[in-house]
Amino acid sequence: MSYRHVIDGTVWDFCDLRTLLAKASPLRSGDQLAGLAADSELERMAARLCLAEVPLRRFLHEALIPYEQDEVTRLILDTHDAVAFAPVAHLTVGELRDWLLSERATTAALTQLAPGLTPEMVAAVSKLMRNQDLILIARRCEVVTRFRNTLGLAGTLSVRLQPNHPTDDLRGIAASIVDGLLYGAGDAVIGINPASDDPRSLAAQVRMLDDIIAGLEIPTQSCVLTHITNSLRMIERGAPVDLVFQSIAGTQAANASFGIDLALLEEGYHAARALGRGSVGQNVMYFETGQGSALSAGAHHGVDQQTCEARAYAVARQFQPLLVNTVVGFIGPEYLLDGKQIIRAGLEDHFCGKLLGLPMGCDVCYTNHAQADADDMDNLMTLLAAAGLTYMMGVPGGDDIMLMYQSSAFHDALYLRRLLGLRRAPEFEHWLQRVSLVDADGALLQHGRQPEMMQRLLERMPPQAGP
Repeated sequence: MSYRHVIDGTVWDFCDLRTLLAKASPLRSGDQLAGLAADSELERMAARLCLAEVPLRRFLHEALIPYEQDEVTRLILDTHDAVAFAPVAHLTVGELRDWLLSERATTAALTQLAPGLTPEMVAAVSKLMRNQDLILIARRCEVVTRFRNTLGLAGTLSVRLQPNHPTDDLRGIAASIVDGLLYGAGDAVIGINPASDDPRSLAAQVRMLDDIIAGLEIPTQSCVLTHITNSLRMIERGAPVDLVFQSIAGTQAANASFGIDLALLEEGYHAARALGRGSVGQNVMYFETGQGSALSAGAHHGVDQQTCEARAYAVARQFQPLLVNTVVGFIGPEYLLDGKQIIRAGLEDHFCGKLLGLPMGCDVCYTNHAQADADDMDNLMTLLAAAGLTYMMGVPGGDDIMLMYQSSAFHDALYLRRLLGLRRAPEFEHWLQRVSLVDADGALLQHGRQPEMMQRLLERMPPQAGP
């Protein structure tokens, strides 16, 4: 089926829905690299006007990637909730935008609608929105998940404490954990990106995290962000694994490039739940995504990168994750050229994920060869916090010395809390109050028990470097 729109007597033809979505997408370098982007702003506007008139039901009958060729497409269509979709089934994409911006789109209504929306629908409606629209609607979405604490409550912002080390030195990792906890960070997860996949090193990191969390009775969870097959091996060998991590993408072929499929994700999901390590809930999966991942693997099937990203959220949604994180500027300027494109992509990803019912975080980040700087990241983190971001990254100094990119720091969360009155996960904040690191309002105590807590943390550090 072709799509057509006329502007001042000029007929703009788009051969299929996949092409229409790509041409309507805001400018980004990845779509230009793939030869999918609109050739002009006029063509982009024609595509948006045409897209606004497309019935939402069309997305259930015209698959962007053939059903027979792609298990993500099959997942999207086979799990679609027709009952949840019914209230908006008669709308076009443009009418859905109007409804989402109306007072009828309450938190309760959006929660009920989420299972009825497909990734392609939410990607389409996002392409018709200004940044302020993405912020306003996402803020109305409330997605709550639980493991050892409660994440995603309205008025909260959590932090992943990210203590990466370039050689996986356990004392170096532990020192960063001390730093983060004393800043009040770590309620989302204490999560390490390991430098190697050596099984002994991975197991040593998992056990050290468990010792710190259990020994200090911290109501949070840990994760070593290794491939899911490594997590499964550790579970089989009795390691104290809290969350199972995996990078995911929006096509079967892109996921295959990561060495995964839906069956493997399901195996990891059931293995982690069987451990029963959560105290207040059993959301056990942690997923990371990023615009451009399918294109970088040559597995995008001619679908624009933002729509591919939204399709990854269908994969995540299937496994009821505790956390989903779009690593928005990490893949590089080939896919998101500059600060403006990174900011837009971060707002899109957060909006699409929340609308689909996911607990969305964002690694507000950039690589040093991108046309972006810390001011761009300040803007994005502020906009996302206003939009109800579930969690952000906390990296010592905002400079990840293992992954070699620029992210957000522990003190960035303090700025956002002070600016917007945001609290931490309630169980974690109560712990910080109990150990006299924060006051009743959640602010760091200037003359509290930091030295005592630091000593307790240092006592739990490994006696020497290495596993």
